[in-house]
Parts: sequence; structure tokens; C-alpha cells
Amino acid sequence: MSNSLAAPIRGWSFWWKPALFVLVACVGLYYVKWSPYYLKAFVAADNHSIGASILNDEQTAPLAAALAYAKVYFLAIWKAAVLAVILGSLLQVLIPRDWLLRLFGRAGFASTLRGGLFALPGMMCSCCAAPVAAGMRRQNVSVGAALAFWIGNPVLNPATLVFMGFVLGWGFTALRLVAGIVLVFGVSMVAQRISRPEQVPQAALEAVANASVDNDQPFLARWGRTLWQLFWSTIPIYILAVLVLGAARVWLFPHVDGAMANSLVWLVPLAIVGTLFVIPTAAEIPIVQTMMALGMGTGPAVALLMTLPSISLPSLLMLRKDFDTRVLVTVAVLTMLIGVVCGLIGALVL
Repeated sequence: MSNSLAAPIRGWSFWWKPALFVLVACVGLYYVKWSPYYLKAFVAADNHSIGASILNDEQTAPLAAALAYAKVYFLAIWKAAVLAVILGSLLQVLIPRDWLLRLFGRAGFASTLRGGLFALPGMMCSCCAAPVAAGMRRQNVSVGAALAFWIGNPVLNPATLVFMGFVLGWGFTALRLVAGIVLVFGVSMVAQRISRPEQVPQAALEAVANASVDNDQPFLARWGRTLWQLFWSTIPIYILAVLVLGAARVWLFPHVDGAMANSLVWLVPLAIVGTLFVIPTAAEIPIVQTMMALGMGTGPAVALLMTLPSISLPSLLMLRKDFDTRVLVTVAVLTMLIGVVCGLIGALVL
């Protein structure tokens, strides 16, 4: 089969599907993200704070810590999580595969760049972006584009960058933006090379050629099946992982004092913890603000600012069936490394 994607002639009845996806995405994101974050920006500007640290309840018993953190965490993200599963499933039944493959199918920088740019309106945390990234991969989108979308949502979140500037200072924002671009696109391209395909995969081309078979089925039946498959493969392991990390925070985040200085002794462990731990969107800002007030050095603070939002153990587990294990391990290790390097740079320049 030729490695090209010929555009078939579409009738008017075809266009309602992508139009419905755009409508659902815009209405959902406005309700869950755009409107609340617009209002929160004024709070950040006036108060130089966006709220208390999500880790500030000083739990010492693992079970109580797990339940308390899960309650606070899921109350903060449940709307975005529901929207993410809906969008991840609708993506697979409403957006034509040939469209996705033209935009994101090739294993090159252009597809990866588009994946990162499409992440900007989403403003989701890593776990809420994961179902959409999973839906992209199930439509044979390239590894680099799907990863850039997944990591770009939390790391390049425009609202978070604005909050950070008002709360922590614009120097932190500038470092986060520059390092975030390196993280999103650099890590995605490295992971793309590890996964190795250089063209649109043959399986993807065949899927487009056979798309008419799936399209003969009723829309609601296809969406219901896709929604259930996406939910079952991502959400149960997500909930379990959040409970485990909520319990583990008793040991992962010890009492902060002046000893947490700008040294690798603190940078490396905190970069590892930040990469694996799970937080809602922008929660890294009050966490770091509180820890710096208690004596944490700038280097460890920057390491957490980079790693806490980027990825997490729950989001890695949610994508375990859609990316090769080598790819996910590479993303985790490189995220930790970038967190350490940024911490060292932050200690020198901030």
C-alpha cells in the first residue's frame, strides 16, 4: 500500500461529527478550565496566592493520609477527568483517522510540534490529559505527537504560567517556560526515536482504508464501546495509584526546614518524588510557595516546579497499554533529569 493519505470526497453529513467534537471540547473546556482559570488569575494577581498547599494537612498515618488526599484530589479534578474520558473516546469516533494522521501521524518534529501546540487550550493535569493521549494513540497517532500533547497540557499550561508569575515571580515563570519547551518537545522526540518508525505506520494506513467498516455501525454503539474500553483501561488503575501515593506522601514529603538547600542531596530525591507524585493542575505553585516559606532552597523548589506537574505514576500506568514500556521509562527518567538540571540552574539565576 502506498505511504500516502488520499483525501476522500466528503458529503455534508460527514461534517457534523468533527463539528460535534469541537463543540463538546469548547463547551467542556470553558466550563471546566477556561472560565475558572480566568477568574483565578485575578485572585493570583491580588493575593499573590492561589490557595493552600494540597499537602498541608500534616498526616502521619498512611491510611488516613491516603483517604484524605484522595478526597481533596478527586474533588479538585473530577470534572476534568470526566471531560477527558469523554473527549478521548469521542476523538476515536468523531474525528476522521485520515485527519489525525495528516496532522499527527508522521514520526517527525512537525507532528510533535503540532501535538504540543494542540495541548495549549487543554490546560489539563497529566492524569486528565492521559485519556485523550490514549485515544490519540489508539488512532495510530505518532508517539512524539501524543507525548507532546500529554506532557504539554500540564507543563505549558498558559494559566499555570500566569499564576506562577503572580505568586512566585516572573523569573520562575520564564525558567519554567524555557525548560518546559525543552521537556515537552525534547523528551517527546527522544521517545519517538526509541519507538523507531519514521513514516506513517502501515497499520495506520490500513486502518484508514478500512474505516468504512467501523463507520457502518451506529454512532452511539461505537461511542459506548469506545468509552467503556477507555474508561476501564485507565480509570481503575488511576484511582488505585492515587490512593497508594496519598498514603506514601507520609514518607515522600518529610518536614521541610532550612536543611533543604541547593544540593544534589535534595535535588535528586525531590526530582524523583516530583516525577512520580500526582497533583491537580497548578497545585505545584502553592506546594512550592509553602515549602519555600518553611525554608526550602530555590534549587529543590524549581525541581518540584518542573517535575510535579509534568507526569506522574498514575498517568504512566494509565498509558501502559498505549505506549511501549521503554518509551514511558525514558520519559520518566528524562523528566527527573531535567528537574535536577533546572534545579541547579534555578539555584544560580533565581
